[in-house]
Amino acid sequence: MDGLSQKTHHVVIIGAGFGGLHAAQALGNMPGVRVTVIDKRNFHLFQPLLYQIATGALSAAEIASPIRFILNRFQNIQVLLGEVTGIDTQQQAVTTPEFTVPYDSLIVATGSRHHYFGNDHWEEMAPGLKTIEDAIAIRHKIFEAFEQAERTTDPELQNAWMTFVIVGGGPTGVEMAGAVGELAHYTLKNDFYAIKPGKAKIYLLEGMDRVLPPYDAISSEKAHDALALLGVTVKTNTLVTEITEDTVTTKSTQNPEEIEQIAAKTIIWAAGVKASPLGSLLAEKTDAELDRIGRVVVGKNMEIPTCPNVYIVGDLANYCHEPVSNGNPLPGVAPVAMQQGDYVAKVITNSLKGLPTESFQYHNKGSMAVIGRNAAVAELGKLRFDGLLAWLAWLFVHVMHLVEFDNKILVIIQWFWSYWTKRRGARLITQ
Repeated sequence: MDGLSQKTHHVVIIGAGFGGLHAAQALGNMPGVRVTVIDKRNFHLFQPLLYQIATGALSAAEIASPIRFILNRFQNIQVLLGEVTGIDTQQQAVTTPEFTVPYDSLIVATGSRHHYFGNDHWEEMAPGLKTIEDAIAIRHKIFEAFEQAERTTDPELQNAWMTFVIVGGGPTGVEMAGAVGELAHYTLKNDFYAIKPGKAKIYLLEGMDRVLPPYDAISSEKAHDALALLGVTVKTNTLVTEITEDTVTTKSTQNPEEIEQIAAKTIIWAAGVKASPLGSLLAEKTDAELDRIGRVVVGKNMEIPTCPNVYIVGDLANYCHEPVSNGNPLPGVAPVAMQQGDYVAKVITNSLKGLPTESFQYHNKGSMAVIGRNAAVAELGKLRFDGLLAWLAWLFVHVMHLVEFDNKILVIIQWFWSYWTKRRGARLITQ
């Protein structure tokens, strides 16, 4: 970067998700520091609202912001478009197919991807929800299913097109199931001649004994009841054993001989994630320890213990130090990633000043999951509530965390219009 002293400390950040972006912003215009952000996309994506793209409530541009626009006020930050394929910790450089960038400190924030637990061939039939492309592909499947059901005269085939299966009862699965239920019962209610969308069958499959397993049991029960009101059939203690183009085979965890086959043309995967491939690359280069889903086990300062100038934040990091996590890894959610990004920036700037930094402390501000219209559950410390109040709190928190002011306004308008009319403006079938 022109005009910068050769003595500046160069920080390279791989990934501009929540963790990487917060680290970059915290280091912005910091004296003696220059930053290079590398991402294979030119935009930051607000992943918690991806399911609303998948169900036609929002458009992609409303939850994505160009990285350059977000960071252009910082004179010491350069943004490069590229996919990192190599990390040389000896030479302290990262490489892409097009260029190489040296670093003094490296922050890796490349997140996670879908995890099919050894059945990667299921992805073609049951896509997950991590990218805009995923959301658009799922939106295509959902709306195409209703169109196919409208024109077929075969009752069995029509039933299969009108059956939707969401695998995984965590927050993503619950929000997706609720959105599909709302779509069928409200948005599409009067749009078809031959079919009644409200008669669609929606299944939410969960291997544990309740939905939202990380939440309090009362919140799980409230979410279960709200899903039932939207016509969602929740099947707990249920594991998926096979997926084809038009069937899902399950078995009961309580009675393995209890096997069921569901005829469904639309299957959505929300059952698990695994770390990005850079975790394995770092383990190879630094002898870092990986957990069972490929996350890098980090030290108390978010560093790789064998390579202390390399930091991991967000979904790629396994931080399991007491008393922050009580021995269990911190969850892969946006607040964790944002706090870790801010923290690592502080570690780097303190080290340049010769100052120590206390170990990372995660401040849990609570959890929320929306089920549908006027229905959500929220846990803020010891306070637990649901219904309209939780739904309004969810709306407020998510709007506040959108990066661009324009996006906040657009999303508020879209939500208000959808609430008032029960319509969704982005019901497009695109390839």
